[in-house]
Amino acid sequence: MDGEEAAAQSLLFSQVHFAIVQSQSLKLSDAEALTRLLLDNGAQEHTRSGPNGRIPLGEITHIISTTSDFVEYDDATDALKSVVKPDWVTASVAKGRLANPRSYSPDPRLFFSGLVLCCADIPEGDKDATMGGVLAAGGLYSSSVTKLVTHIVALTMDHEKCQTVLKKDLKCKIVLPHWFDDCLRIGKRLDEDPYTLPNPDVTHAKPEEPIHETRRIDMQGASSTQPSELPKVLDSKRSNTRRVDVLNGKKVMLCNDLNVGTHLRGTIEELINNSGGIVTSAVYRADMLICQYRESSEYRTASRARKEVGNLAWLYYLITYNSWISPMKRLLYYPVSQHGLPGFGKFRISLSNYNGEARVYLENLAIAAGGAFTKTMKEDNTHLITAHQNSEKCDAAREWNINMVNHLWLEESYAKWQIQTLSNPRYTYFPPRTNLSDVVGQTQIDRHAVEKHFFAPGMVEESEGSEAQRLNAQALLQHDQDSRSPGSSQGLVPHRSRPSGGTPTGPRSKLMSGAVRTPATARIVEGKEYNTPSTTSSRGAKDRAAAKLHDQAADIALYEKEKKRIGGVIFGGRRETSEDAVSNNSRKRSNSKDEGIAQEQHGRDKKRAKTNKLPPPVMRLLLTGYKGWEKNGKKEADDKSRLRDLGVLVTQDPTHCTHLASPSIVRTKKFVCALARAPMVISTEFVDDCLAKDEWRDPEDYVLNDSAGEQRMGFKLSEAVSRAKNHRGQLLHGMPIYCTETVKGGFDVYKSIIEANGGKCLLYKGRAGSNAASRAGGEGEDDDDAMDVDEPEYLYLISGHTPVEKALWPKFRQLVQGTGKLPRIVCTDWLLNSALRQELHWDEVYELKEDAVNNVQ
Repeated sequence: MDGEEAAAQSLLFSQVHFAIVQSQSLKLSDAEALTRLLLDNGAQEHTRSGPNGRIPLGEITHIISTTSDFVEYDDATDALKSVVKPDWVTASVAKGRLANPRSYSPDPRLFFSGLVLCCADIPEGDKDATMGGVLAAGGLYSSSVTKLVTHIVALTMDHEKCQTVLKKDLKCKIVLPHWFDDCLRIGKRLDEDPYTLPNPDVTHAKPEEPIHETRRIDMQGASSTQPSELPKVLDSKRSNTRRVDVLNGKKVMLCNDLNVGTHLRGTIEELINNSGGIVTSAVYRADMLICQYRESSEYRTASRARKEVGNLAWLYYLITYNSWISPMKRLLYYPVSQHGLPGFGKFRISLSNYNGEARVYLENLAIAAGGAFTKTMKEDNTHLITAHQNSEKCDAAREWNINMVNHLWLEESYAKWQIQTLSNPRYTYFPPRTNLSDVVGQTQIDRHAVEKHFFAPGMVEESEGSEAQRLNAQALLQHDQDSRSPGSSQGLVPHRSRPSGGTPTGPRSKLMSGAVRTPATARIVEGKEYNTPSTTSSRGAKDRAAAKLHDQAADIALYEKEKKRIGGVIFGGRRETSEDAVSNNSRKRSNSKDEGIAQEQHGRDKKRAKTNKLPPPVMRLLLTGYKGWEKNGKKEADDKSRLRDLGVLVTQDPTHCTHLASPSIVRTKKFVCALARAPMVISTEFVDDCLAKDEWRDPEDYVLNDSAGEQRMGFKLSEAVSRAKNHRGQLLHGMPIYCTETVKGGFDVYKSIIEANGGKCLLYKGRAGSNAASRAGGEGEDDDDAMDVDEPEYLYLISGHTPVEKALWPKFRQLVQGTGKLPRIVCTDWLLNSALRQELHWDEVYELKEDAVNNVQ
């Protein structure tokens, strides 16, 4: 017998006690095959038990499910039970050891779960960043191509890993690094098609080409809090032949705030009964509460007792599809607030590039948050929510200075019950050739935020205090009776203090009889706890931690990238936009067995260990006009690495550079934008000498001296840098400056220069009736910390000489009338020379007039 027990213990799943959750995405035949595979390898199966048919969390270690939509999911994660996809089983068998459960989690917040990524011809630093981002978002990284790899990140198809995929016909997608970066920036898994090699749309498609949109059938029934029709199961005379048991054994209460008539209420109750549920009128007896608003005492009581709380749309979904889903999974399945999100009422919102159910969903969500929705956009709109930037509304929003955001801003403001700042780049980023309507509806209710604002302990009005106390007392009494009933699964509830008359609390040591398991079974609560949970409950901590991880995925990727730098990472000193390499901490890597499928990192780790001794960079260098690396990417990467070893970090961000290197004074975007930050301007000879001598050189010896350039442009560079220090990047503070769309050089270039100097750049397309000039001109005037800059006397339009632009001039002059300012239509030289001089320089030659242009033509 001892030999048989030893053999059983040696099996792969000998320590696994599992339960399988049936769902629409997991067929019965597949579930049976998984069960056989687990049992053959030593696992023990546990089925639903008890009056409500719940999974016995006290007896299991793993739950196998393709989705997080089952009743016990939150309780299971709170109890530290592993919830994994079926792939976890097959992956464990293939490896001969238990796979990392986190990489196979069905949690939608781990949007790279199930993804195994491999890198091809991308720089080493980017590989480390990719590895960190994949692991942080629930995926796996492989250093070599195997059958388990799902994605290869590459720049071209020429790499041997890409050729291996083609030769062996592996089911693997080869994508540009842009796909991975955009997924992290948005925090969602985007469609790979626009990024797929060999002909990715992001590099080949023209801007005016339409962007593909996927029809979202999964949004049906989730686009409104008030469904317009009953579940279809009632519409068929043969509905009795269909077995609906999603509510089997559950007690359901319909709240009075639903405002449904007697006849409709009777129909809904019949629906519940036909689905296996029981209608109750007492909240303390109910397992589920169906209500419309969050302000009722029933809502607070049920929520504190951790009962399932949803609205009619959620109930209709359960009955229609006979499938469980958490009411917090969809924002509009959860009760709304009668008063709306504080501060949201002042917003007027319009939509663009969303269609079908996704559009209806966002319309209703904006209204549920308390905002005003308008089908057509006018100048009094405050926000335009768009899936991409190709539309007439988007053009008008730029011209009218209307905030243009994606749907994540609206969803996360509602889910967290706090208006999210527009400075977060996630809300204003639009991935190229990607329609963000594909990821609409993936945001869930933040339980911690809802608890804080709507049912925190003690949040009870005086008029209803006694009633709430009575309900809570009855709930506790009912809980005690259930716990003492024969055959009840409540025997797993940990011993605790009870109301007067209950069993007194005993020592913990007396409770821990029998074999000890990990996690200890005595800590698992079956069913519902009716005592008011603390705001610091494990569920709240879990939600906050998951939300924080979700928001910091991009920073984690950047952190992993910088860990390979010499010197490590300075904690607290980095942000996503910074390119500064950091140090002061040695590398401490702990790779789980599953984080590197077929990884062979030993040699690379040794190489990295040698790079932990260099100090942090003493110079952030922006290069412009440098010819040493033209068409030689490998030399550029090697030279940048050598410069970094010498303490020089080459950056591409003008706002974070301390030094600007150029062969002469040039009117490039980098040079002009960087000058606003008053960097030390040096010659590119500094770079050449550092590389040639492989040592740090004093930048004071390389201060740029371009007498010919200064004479040609009519200013002294040293004086311009001195003025830039005084302006502190606010040369154009408070100035709205218009720019035509087709101006030579591109609108975005001049927008960057204007914003680098503290101004506001507005696209001008000659739209009739615009009052954006007066509105933009008044921004920033109440800022007490702003620099004391006189109100500009003129409103400027930067334009070219083309006939299309010339036709806009009379409209611009008409626009400025009534604003108390004078119109000035100028060429690009006015802005470039003013930014280079770091003073508002005026000369008549900058002004554009019809007569002068006609003479030139």
